[in-house]
Amino acid sequence: MKAIPNDIFFSQVESELAAGRSVIIKVKGNSMYPFLCNGKDSVKIEPVNQPLGNNDVVIFYYNGRHILHRIIKIEGEKYTMQGDGILITTETCTRKDIIGIVTHIRRRNGKMIPVTSLRWRALSSIWQSLRFARRYLLGVIRRLSTFAIY
Repeated sequence: MKAIPNDIFFSQVESELAAGRSVIIKVKGNSMYPFLCNGKDSVKIEPVNQPLGNNDVVIFYYNGRHILHRIIKIEGEKYTMQGDGILITTETCTRKDIIGIVTHIRRRNGKMIPVTSLRWRALSSIWQSLRFARRYLLGVIRRLSTFAIY
């Protein structure tokens, strides 16, 4: 399989979303761990047709690259984003930088999970409220996952 450069790949993603179509892309990176796993999970991204809110997971353009993170704060047209596996760093962008919104997670077994499900929303909210303890929780989760218990 031939690798496609990110700029070409994401220009196609942007074109599809601008045309009103959804796309499914495989997650790359660990910034959204433990909710999304590198190389194992995929996300269904749709055009943004509704108001955005805290805890929405979006794809946005920031400092020359496309990033998939969660909205943690909205102040007017300013959106603050952070990955679930990130302890301190945040990104800030405007609404025009947000390209699409995640509507479903596809696990490696093929199961599609809507982000509107009660379980997903509850776990996301709990995780966000535990920001002070993430360092320790991530350490425990990573250790457990190496033993295939998690």
